[in-house]
Amino acid sequence: MRVLLARQDNLGDVLLAGPAVRAVAAAADEVALLCGPRGRAAADLLPGVDEVIEWRAPWIDPEPDPVDRADIDRAVEALAGFDRALILTSFHQSPLPLALLLRLAGTPWIGGISEDYPGSLLDLRHRPEGDVPEPLRMLALAEDAGFPAPADTRLRVREPLPDTDHLTGGVGYVVVHPGTSVPARAWPPERCAEAVRLLRAAGHRVVVTGHGEEKELTALVAGEDGLDLGGRTALPELASVLRGARAVVAGNTGPAHLAAAVGTPVVSLFAPTVPAARWAPFGVPMALLGDQGAPCKDTRARVCPVDGHPCLASVGADEVAAAVEVVAADPRGAPPEEAPAR
Repeated sequence: MRVLLARQDNLGDVLLAGPAVRAVAAAADEVALLCGPRGRAAADLLPGVDEVIEWRAPWIDPEPDPVDRADIDRAVEALAGFDRALILTSFHQSPLPLALLLRLAGTPWIGGISEDYPGSLLDLRHRPEGDVPEPLRMLALAEDAGFPAPADTRLRVREPLPDTDHLTGGVGYVVVHPGTSVPARAWPPERCAEAVRLLRAAGHRVVVTGHGEEKELTALVAGEDGLDLGGRTALPELASVLRGARAVVAGNTGPAHLAAAVGTPVVSLFAPTVPAARWAPFGVPMALLGDQGAPCKDTRARVCPVDGHPCLASVGADEVAAAVEVVAADPRGAPPEEAPAR
């Protein structure tokens, strides 16, 4: 049985699909994951994935290319040959455009979560109940399709991860990750820098992480008190750095979910533009900071719609430093057992 799973948006979204992927992989002969370019690096890290198909969906990507007939035809060709497909989506996304392409590719059985009438596009129209964490929402679709949940529903990454002691100086530090994929979810940089100073004064080694386009930000935040690793880690190396941390301070962004996938506690600076009940770091000790009743609540805004960014600007660096001590002391923060690579 060849099964296709699709999760076509960002890095964190793909990581959150991990439990559903493992559920399918336990019963299928071959599992392929369809993802977009923004989630590709995470797709390569998921246990249970035998093949990754990358395609930018014009109805999912936040900066989509125009719809192009030749591109659609190439996608349909790439999607041929699967026995079943599960389309994993967020609550604001529809599985139906992809279901149409899968039907054109000849897929005989397709499941998805759809509020809209699917007609003959879906064989399984799953209806989730309530505000559940995103990994469990996707896992429920897999279970409804006949793939039982794994015994451990936490997030995971493919092993082994690279050794990064040469970058960090050894385990036992605190990571501060100041960047986010959208500005509305970012804690002010000057607060991040103040938190680094406070954590260092409290006796912690502090490592500041970020991708290549965030090197100016990470240098500012690290200052004289933190170790700046901005632009020095691909995703597997970043996962290793996060695993070696006692705690990770991050906004609602992919590396927060990557920290959860390696079993590291998270201090989550969470802007309520999307519900924390669905999108907060899953399965690890976690402190949720930020005004969850701020006017930006549930707006899905990419740029803060409220002057002064009150949902996160109201959080002090001292609150973050105190939260680090709490989550780092939680015994549940031990990393999950090593998952077999597939």
